[in-house]
Amino acid sequence: MPSVSVIVPVRNEARSIEHTLRLLLTQDFPRDEFEVIVADGVSTDDTVPVVRRLQAEFPNLKLVFNAAKFSSAGRNTAIRHATKDVVVIVDGHCHVPDRDYLKNLSAAFAASGADCLGRPQPLDVADPTPFQRAVSAARSSRLGHNPDSDIYSNEAKFVPPQSTAVAYARSVFHTIGLFDQEFDACEDVEFNERVHAAGLTCYFTPAVKIVYEPRGSFRSLFYQLGRYGSGRAKLAFKHPKSLSLPALVPPLWAVWVILGALVSAVVPYFGALWLASLALYASVLLGAGVVLGRKLPLAVAVRVPLVFMAIHFGFAWGFWKEVTKQVRRSLQFRVSPQPLHERQL
Repeated sequence: MPSVSVIVPVRNEARSIEHTLRLLLTQDFPRDEFEVIVADGVSTDDTVPVVRRLQAEFPNLKLVFNAAKFSSAGRNTAIRHATKDVVVIVDGHCHVPDRDYLKNLSAAFAASGADCLGRPQPLDVADPTPFQRAVSAARSSRLGHNPDSDIYSNEAKFVPPQSTAVAYARSVFHTIGLFDQEFDACEDVEFNERVHAAGLTCYFTPAVKIVYEPRGSFRSLFYQLGRYGSGRAKLAFKHPKSLSLPALVPPLWAVWVILGALVSAVVPYFGALWLASLALYASVLLGAGVVLGRKLPLAVAVRVPLVFMAIHFGFAWGFWKEVTKQVRRSLQFRVSPQPLHERQL
């Protein structure tokens, strides 16, 4: 079976990094057949001291430094130091489900013959707060994530790689290059767009599921979705065909909410339509809260509508911020003076 390089890009993950690394480093897999490479993005907490302490215990743990800080750059730095047959990305705040993870991953590559693997990424951590449970419920619903994504599926099958691929044969990097370091978010989706364009295969299997830790507050969730929205907008400028209708719905809804309020101030009849749309949106969120929360504690269910608002408006905020940035950059490029040596005499 293929040997495995585990790439862990981190920045300020001291709270959870030891737990994640111990789960990886004590896998039921031959120690000389895998390595764990932590790429630290200039952490200002105790992340690096924790990793160095673990290095004394585990000789197959490597630490490399990512001066650029972005996860994309950290992934690339670690990949350049990888020596095994396949590479899998595991973020520092992930929870590895059991000691068979690497064994299952290697076996899935061998059995499928795929160029890359996709995995489910649920948010079902142990001992979550009520807000985290609400995030888990909302994000696993079609109203809380892109319905084109398979990350909450449990069916083993070949799939398009865009939203699910996280493990790659080394040949993939020789074929399409590394991650685009211009991306601070959605660098994985951008990379997987190129995987798809190159005609490479992706096998999705629950056997390599990883559990992500959901954000614990409205503010942190809003910021996280803002980064996702920004990355999606940047992705659309680089790969226009990647922009789908589901990704446009939150940004367009946010525009309607803001512009509708302005127009309603001067056009009363329009205001009635705008208010009706807000009432419908509120009804949908409340209904989703009832449906998703029917088997959950009341403290969780009442937070679900608030979580949806953070998801939708956080994504929209990041999306339009990046669109504005890209348009401004394009206009500056067009109006910038031509260098003297290029001007016609």
